[in-house]
Amino acid sequence: MTWINKIAFYRNIRSEVPNQELARELADSGNAEGIKEISDYLFDKNNSVSSDCLKVLYEIGYIKPELIQDYVDVFLKLVESKINRMVWGAMIALATISRLKADDIYKKIDLILEAIKKGTLITEVWGIKTLVGMATVNGQYKSKLLPVLFDYLEKCRPIDFATRVETILPVISGSDENEIIDRIIEQKTPELTDSQVKKLKTVLRKHRK
Repeated sequence: MTWINKIAFYRNIRSEVPNQELARELADSGNAEGIKEISDYLFDKNNSVSSDCLKVLYEIGYIKPELIQDYVDVFLKLVESKINRMVWGAMIALATISRLKADDIYKKIDLILEAIKKGTLITEVWGIKTLVGMATVNGQYKSKLLPVLFDYLEKCRPIDFATRVETILPVISGSDENEIIDRIIEQKTPELTDSQVKKLKTVLRKHRK
């Protein structure tokens, strides 16, 4: 059996489990040929096949991002897809390798920012994680991206605020940066419910203990 025949579509299983199992198998074995075979179907005419393959790849990215880093250009191309599932799947993949391939991704920063702006909530969430990944490993990228991240935080829905703060905090280090995020938190807190405030305090306590 070839690797492609192990995806959910070809197994006639309406579940992500086969794709997750395949990802784990390829990641644990470090099977570059198998990963390459899956990547060859990312632009398959059958959307179910391409979607399953992208799922396999970003699941590998969760486990061993180095195994999919060479496909950064493919993921960037998929961000321009007209199919939302492929866009946000590609953004997840990019987020998993953003620390490894920051230079390649940053070259397409306008594409990433546009996708975050116009994409689905999942694209937005993982796009922000992609920005954070790049900012974490490169000081120049950080100086360019922090204003974007702060702006995103200021405009964030109250229900998502604590989670977004948690996403951004790892890249916050200097006193000026902490002052800015503290100001945003102070301004945003009156909009939060008691449970949202509690969640925010938990996030801050874990980060600053």
